[in-house]
Amino acid sequence: MERAVTVISGSTFVCSVLLFQLIISRVAANSEGDALNALKTSLEDPKHILQSWDATLVNPCTWFHVTCNSENSVTRVDLGNAFLSGQLVSQLGQLPNLQYLQLYGNNISGEIPVELGDLTNLVSLDLYSNKLVGTIPPTLARLSKLRFLRLNNNSLTGTIPLLLTTVKSLQVLELSNNNLTGDIPVNGSFSQFTPISFQNNHFNIITVSPPPPIVPTPPAPSAAEEGPEVHLGELKRFSLRELQVATDAFSNNNILRIGGFGKVYKGRLADGSLVAVKRLKECTQGGELRFQTEVEMISVAVHRNLLRLHGFCMTPMERLLVYPYMANGSVASCLRDRPESQSPLAWPVRKQIALGAARGLAYLHDHCDPKIIHRDVKAANILLDEEFEALVGDFGLAKLMDYKDTHVTTDVRGTIGHIAPEYLSTGKSSEKTDVFGYGVMLLELITGKRAFDLARLANENDAMLLDWVKGLLKDKKLEILVDADMQGNYIDEEVEQLIQVALLCMQDSPMKRPKMSEVVRMLEGDGLAEKWEEWQKADMSREEFTHPDLPNAPWLVDSTSNIPPDELSGPR
Repeated sequence: MERAVTVISGSTFVCSVLLFQLIISRVAANSEGDALNALKTSLEDPKHILQSWDATLVNPCTWFHVTCNSENSVTRVDLGNAFLSGQLVSQLGQLPNLQYLQLYGNNISGEIPVELGDLTNLVSLDLYSNKLVGTIPPTLARLSKLRFLRLNNNSLTGTIPLLLTTVKSLQVLELSNNNLTGDIPVNGSFSQFTPISFQNNHFNIITVSPPPPIVPTPPAPSAAEEGPEVHLGELKRFSLRELQVATDAFSNNNILRIGGFGKVYKGRLADGSLVAVKRLKECTQGGELRFQTEVEMISVAVHRNLLRLHGFCMTPMERLLVYPYMANGSVASCLRDRPESQSPLAWPVRKQIALGAARGLAYLHDHCDPKIIHRDVKAANILLDEEFEALVGDFGLAKLMDYKDTHVTTDVRGTIGHIAPEYLSTGKSSEKTDVFGYGVMLLELITGKRAFDLARLANENDAMLLDWVKGLLKDKKLEILVDADMQGNYIDEEVEQLIQVALLCMQDSPMKRPKMSEVVRMLEGDGLAEKWEEWQKADMSREEFTHPDLPNAPWLVDSTSNIPPDELSGPR
């Protein structure tokens, strides 16, 4: 009996493969959608943050607060400060490509599911500031790519699982303000978390056993080269000689940028890694304390959208900070100083930068203790890594604000074109001064122009900056505002939304400006329409945008003062 032979053509075979891949992709999307829907069902959502999580949709990648990769697999769940309560679910372990799970700042109770140990691609687990109980699951030790583990400010009990010391990738461990007992392991990966780090995290009920390792004393420095020995957490202390060699003796050829507080040099360490070395120009009596305060503050502010300090150097005559080198420079340099060989920032990248910078600032305001006010938010201080991810830089020189304080009174510091009116007139800064600067930065991002260049354009028509921008927005004349380098490759509706966020941030009254956490939610698609409609209903007269005592305020126009703009961004 002859056998029937089926011949499949090449094109038919390719179509079959593509169909099979599509089916597999939809099955995966369904599985991940089911897992996230199980989470939604288990949570109370009074602010309707999860309204877009529609169980009837095949692909959860269309939901707000969910990010997917090119294969439509979930990589991020961002639900920080979302007013959620309820409990976590075991189905969260069914998100195989999840890298970031951010559920901090809610009222979530119950235990941490052991199934989170199945998230083998997880990089950051942020469950802090909730009402979680029970023990830390030892299964988290299976997360071989985990870099950030933040479980602080909960009601966790039991001991720290010894298996966690085997997670070699772990960089940040936050377990403070729980009810943990027992010993702090000091072996394995935990050896990088020195007793100073734990002390800063307020471990009051945990004993340290075995005794903390003794930090070796380096060789005695030569005369007038090295200052008093200082060890701050896990930061590396560099010798002056190391940084001189790395920067070719601080050669002018290696200058990356010059600011009011000093110069930043490109350097290459002995191991071949590239760094950016900030050489502070002030070294006066009492500077040691200010420098140490800055270093301590920077070292505990860790977020994926903050530029993290790598190390420091301190001598009687020098104060230096060492950061990772940012291959793509700053937003300002990409907008205005890019070489012809480099493509302009595409619109999706600009949206990504806006959201990343907002997340970084929200962390400084809401999750640092004491909170950190940047006071010089601008495109030049938003750095870009290899993937054009935004990292807020230069926040280490900001004034600290205690939770009990409502403002800080000091000399005005900042950059012309970015200074909030109330700060310029009174010297009182708050989170809302940063919000104003962020709004100006958004306009820089959209237009590609400097802040005072925009103001000058507005003044040609005898109009204030915000009135001018609002008028163009109302008349749908976006082409006048949008950076010509994008050559029209942007989505009008998205540009309008970003301009709306900028205008809400730049309102004259600090009380009317949103918090940065609210800005994050608006950029993620939640609440902007309501805020914008509310603002449009208000009678926003021109006087609201002009301080009565400062008709020519330099936050709107270029200053005719002899003080260079960068001088205002000096010591803070």
